[in-house]
Amino acid sequence: MGKRKHITSEDFVGKAIENIENDRALATDLLIHLTSYMKASEERHSSCGVVAAKYLETLQRSNEQLVKVSGIVAKKTTSSGLTADDK
Repeated sequence: MGKRKHITSEDFVGKAIENIENDRALATDLLIHLTSYMKASEERHSSCGVVAAKYLETLQRSNEQLVKVSGIVAKKTTSSGLTADDK
């Protein structure tokens, strides 16, 4: 059996941020192309509006994920104890 690589919480956070950024880039690209497509006619706009909303939901969820990851990083980097000045 091979040795497993030890994965740190920083590795997980880095991977999560990378995935969030990739998802955002893809959703943004798709939304831009869809917007161009919908501008051609009112019928397209009506039929594709739900799809556009899904892309926007994806972007919103990625914003929420970034906030959560930022909170995790902030908790890890800040001290919960009293500093020398506080004491």
